[in-house]
Amino acid sequence: MKEIVVVSGKGGTGKTSLVASLAFLAGGSVLADCDVDAADLHLVVKPKVVKTENFYGGKRASIMPDKCSNCGKCREICRFDAVKSDGSKYPAYFIDPIDCEGCGVCSYFCPEKAIEFKLVVNGQWFISDTRYGPMVHARLGIAEENSGKLVALVRSQAKKIAEQNSLPHIIVDGPPGIGCPVIASITGSDAALIVTEPTVSGEHDLERVAELAKHFKIPTYLCVNKFDINPAASLNIEKKARALGITLVGRIHYDRAVTDAQMKGLPVVELAGAAAAEGIREVWENLVKKLR
Repeated sequence: MKEIVVVSGKGGTGKTSLVASLAFLAGGSVLADCDVDAADLHLVVKPKVVKTENFYGGKRASIMPDKCSNCGKCREICRFDAVKSDGSKYPAYFIDPIDCEGCGVCSYFCPEKAIEFKLVVNGQWFISDTRYGPMVHARLGIAEENSGKLVALVRSQAKKIAEQNSLPHIIVDGPPGIGCPVIASITGSDAALIVTEPTVSGEHDLERVAELAKHFKIPTYLCVNKFDINPAASLNIEKKARALGITLVGRIHYDRAVTDAQMKGLPVVELAGAAAAEGIREVWENLVKKLR
């Protein structure tokens, strides 16, 4: 079983469209959408949800009015200004759930043990069926944190399904950037496939995510999307990739058929005559060879 994580230094490079097409070409794999802050793989693969679970990513404090003695100790020790006061009520103190960082200090030091510190629901995760194989995906709640923890949960569930069904590949739609969710997505994977575009920012973003993958010792490969809109920039990016020890596995043409496929909710490789499909097939064939 091989886990391939598709990443990029920024959003909008074509990760999700590529993942959907790779899922089609794989002919039976587990899909995992780890872009939990803005998941959109479901728009293309149209999953049918078979299991829904709440995600408990952290804890939050709340004052129990019947136990509070109004001493103000919680407000004194809170370093996030989450404990507010309202002199017109009793008790005068309450905890703003938006400002609460879930550290638990107020609960620990409350002399009356009047502060609850309980797990809270930060989002949901799902197991679904698709035409391309089972899929694990998630939705983080609005303004919620612990996206890295949710990503780790999605990946662990995808691995369980792959092992139970003896499926050869896990194809992960990773988050953009180089932050915590990306780290949680690539750590321990078999390959990171970087998708970039032939622009100055594309070259810079390649360097950022390549450095991250190198730090975690993840074999890294490159796909240049829309390479033909700026051939000179594409060559510069490929040269940079070689210098970084990254193997080019394919180039994808700029193709209006990609937009047509998105509007139809299909991977572009399912459209007959799509110029981009040829490059995507090359990417998949080269990746499979490299991972044998």
